Amino acid sequence: QVQLVESGGGLVQPGQSLSLSCTTSKFILDNYAVGWFRQGPGPDREGVSCISSDDGRTFYIDSVKGRFTISKDNAKATMYLHMNNLKPEDTGTYTCAAYKRFSSYSGCYYMTEWGKGTLVTVTS
Repeated sequence: QVQLVESGGGLVQPGQSLSLSCTTSKFILDNYAVGWFRQGPGPDREGVSCISSDDGRTFYIDSVKGRFTISKDNAKATMYLHMNNLKPEDTGTYTCAAYKRFSSYSGCYYMTEWGKGTLVTVTS
C-alpha cells in the first residue's frame, strides 16, 4: 500500500510558480526524512530537495536553491514543495519519497517508499 500520494503538477510558463503536495502518514513524517526527486526527459533521476524528520533541516540541489521551498505539516501529514520562477529545465515527473537518512550537505539516502509522481511541465 503506497503511503505517499502526490498532487499539484501541471503546465506552466517559465517564470511562473507551482506548488506540489505529498499526502502521507504522520508515522512517516515523524520517523523518516522526506523529499522530492524528479525524472526529466533524460535518463537521470535527481533528488531535488528533502527535509529531516526531527528538526526540519532542509537540503536543496544547487539548481533550485532560492527558487524552491520544501516544508511539511506533520499534523496534516502532508509535505509541500513550493516552486517559484520555474524554468524549462525543471520539467519532469516529481515524486515524493521517504528516506532513512538525511544530510544537510548531500541530501537524503536509503529510499524506503515512494509515490507514483506528478508531472510538471514548464514551457512557453
